[in-house]
Amino acid sequence: MTDFLVQRPFGRREFIALGTGAFALAALPLALRRHVAVARRTVPVMGTIAELTVVHRDESVAQGALEAALAELRWVETTMTRFSATSDIGRANLGASRDGVRVTAETARLVERALRWSSAAEGRFDPALGAASKLWDVTNRHEPPPAEQVAKLANRAFWRHVDLSVGSGQGTLRFTDADVHLDLGGIGKGYAIDRAVQALRDRGIEHAIVNLGGDLYALGESPECGAWRVGIKSPDDQRQVVRTFEVSNRAVATSGDYERFFRYRGKRYHHLMDPATAAPRDTPVRSVTVLADRCVDAEPCAVSSFGLPQDRALALARAQIAGAEVITIA
Repeated sequence: MTDFLVQRPFGRREFIALGTGAFALAALPLALRRHVAVARRTVPVMGTIAELTVVHRDESVAQGALEAALAELRWVETTMTRFSATSDIGRANLGASRDGVRVTAETARLVERALRWSSAAEGRFDPALGAASKLWDVTNRHEPPPAEQVAKLANRAFWRHVDLSVGSGQGTLRFTDADVHLDLGGIGKGYAIDRAVQALRDRGIEHAIVNLGGDLYALGESPECGAWRVGIKSPDDQRQVVRTFEVSNRAVATSGDYERFFRYRGKRYHHLMDPATAAPRDTPVRSVTVLADRCVDAEPCAVSSFGLPQDRALALARAQIAGAEVITIA
């Protein structure tokens, strides 16, 4: 996850931060505010901060659509988080290495999609490597875990040990390795954003931003001034913007080393695990940003390609996503 600024291309073209998280959403121009209602909400969900801005001429429609979008984010969190023993993923992590665990059709489809990304990325993306993320726990640790514990999880290709069967409108998960620990954090936020955006569209919303940590969807365009403008913050000085681009009806996802990390003896240990080492990926690349039609594709693509040089990251993205764009920052 990395930091973005989102800007509406109007007037002074200023960036205006509205809260915490990977994106800062720009305010609407005053001229536009006279003609439309702007519903905004900033809430903690899925282990990060969601920032939603919904634009519509009818304030009640805007507010209702915003609540529907938030409900989708919360449903995904409740159903698929690894931090709850009662969610689909929590129940699987507790019991799927012994017996088959039934999960919802939605969870089954997302796990299947995650496993396809694992195959496409040749294991660089492993949604079953949750044990390594749990071991490193970079938001609370101040030094690396014991080397022998890390080595035990390295180069295990855990995703190959997730057995998924689908039938009767549900899925069943079985793990063939006791160390498998599912963590959909590298694809779940993107999936949740796509569901939220669909909820907005279903309610007639044409212009909105759904921003969840390091992932974002820009719905529609600026009603007065064209596409949304996104600025990528510098990894070394988050007051500075190092790259800008415009998006409309487009997903943007990023993976980077400077949002969640700790330092130990001068080295940065971030949250993006390398399945080959079961440790934070060691690379001079600081972040990778992927633009795609859907967040459920952009997010795992960003995770998979983090650490690759620009040409290889772009090749991986375009092999899986038609029209994908990639920006790497070293």
